[in-house]
Amino acid sequence: MTRPITHIWRLLKWGRTLARHGALRGIEADPNTPVPVKRLVRLARFGTRQPATPNYAEAFRAIGPAAIKLGQSLATRPDLVGDEAANNLLSLQDNLPPVPFAEIEAQIAATFDQPIDSLFSEIDPEPVGAASIAQVHKGVTTDGREVAIKVLRPGIREKFARDIQTYEWAAAHLESFGDEAARLRPRLTIANFKRWTNSELDLRREAASASELAEGMAGVEGYRIPDIDWDRTNGRVMTVEWINAIKISRTEELQAKGVDMAHLAERLVISFLTQAISAGFFHADMHQGNLFVEDDGTIVAIDFGIMGRIDRRARQWLAEILYGLTTGNYKRVAEIHFEAQYVPSYHSVGEFATALRAVGEPMRGKPVSELSVGQMLDGLFAITRDFDMQTQPHLLLLQKTMVMVEGIATQLNPQINMWDVSAPYVRGWIRDELGPEAAVAERIKEDTQTLLRLPDLIRRIDERFPAKGGAPEQPPLPDVELITDRKPRHGGGVIGYLIAGAAGAGAMFGAVALGWIG
Repeated sequence: MTRPITHIWRLLKWGRTLARHGALRGIEADPNTPVPVKRLVRLARFGTRQPATPNYAEAFRAIGPAAIKLGQSLATRPDLVGDEAANNLLSLQDNLPPVPFAEIEAQIAATFDQPIDSLFSEIDPEPVGAASIAQVHKGVTTDGREVAIKVLRPGIREKFARDIQTYEWAAAHLESFGDEAARLRPRLTIANFKRWTNSELDLRREAASASELAEGMAGVEGYRIPDIDWDRTNGRVMTVEWINAIKISRTEELQAKGVDMAHLAERLVISFLTQAISAGFFHADMHQGNLFVEDDGTIVAIDFGIMGRIDRRARQWLAEILYGLTTGNYKRVAEIHFEAQYVPSYHSVGEFATALRAVGEPMRGKPVSELSVGQMLDGLFAITRDFDMQTQPHLLLLQKTMVMVEGIATQLNPQINMWDVSAPYVRGWIRDELGPEAAVAERIKEDTQTLLRLPDLIRRIDERFPAKGGAPEQPPLPDVELITDRKPRHGGGVIGYLIAGAAGAGAMFGAVALGWIG
């Protein structure tokens, strides 16, 4: 187990880096920041020369690969880091200098335990992309197919594991302050972040995600996933079909090819809604570098390291919330928030509906070029504290992806109206999934499944609740020993105070390093 002094050292080093880029000002100015954290922020920036304009993106790049991923998550958190920081972090590109090709070759050979020339007849030593976790090379298989070969950076799993341990330690200390820090549930947020990054660090799981998404989108016209070469894929290497297409960001080239940009923007939005609402499994890293357009206008997605999943009940709530906002039925949207227990029951449904109206009404009927879904989400964030809404980490990826899709759709067609595009699809899904016929069919299915599960259910209840009684377990979180819980050794009083103070530095970083959505 990593010692507290090691976590403290890492956090102080990261804190100094943040301070040198002016990235701690927002924490110090936020009235909700705990007083001990503010004091430590002042200490961290002491003696540093800060730029006139904070550069949050560069600060996270300087800290390292895990921080880059964390910074990208924080780009969805204007409620926590502020609009200025969130907008700056949106520019945080996940690219780093490439690993020398000799190390990549060695990695490929070692993971397959066979010579490279038995797998590939050719590999371009110049990578087509180098990110924080892996880099990609173009290659040709021994049977003559052009492929993209994604290879993990050597040692990256171990580095992420070390950094995430410190994030967990910092989050636990931050949450121990209670009040606003506890409401944001930083420990659960970091637990989700850990799960997502662990998935990215196993390329077999990324390949499996691509395969699952391809099945789910098989019937959707104009959207496809590259084929996986399973014989040349393992935990550290993934081989997929090479895509000869134009990046979706190159709008002039697309227009020159005769692509209907308005139709392309609508197709992108509908494909996202199909994944998120119909399938409950969606590509959660839909930035411009991961989307290509073929000559016939088909969108091709790549890079499936980050995927989102939403259960059916949450999808029903999501669909009704989106439809309620598009139609102005704020009372129903408010009721859903209470049904989903996003808002505590002691608040008023009517008051919450009025707060939602204040956010949603200015947005309706206007193109994204004037008002956006992202701005609506910012407005929703602003009312969460008033209604004691706890963080919902399971929706973080959804919100992040919605902002990404909106941004790309706007670049393709500045006049697109996200409400008008979304409403018919959501309305159709609600009719098909929540209408009378669907409700009867779902009830029959659920009742049958319940009857079949009864014997096993009784056995598990008996195991979980023995005669002595008990309560269901909470979601598993790592055991973190707080410094304040440690018993001081003989003569260690002064040292204990110093360590306790340093723990505040950990909490300080934790305040920066958390993602949330309400």
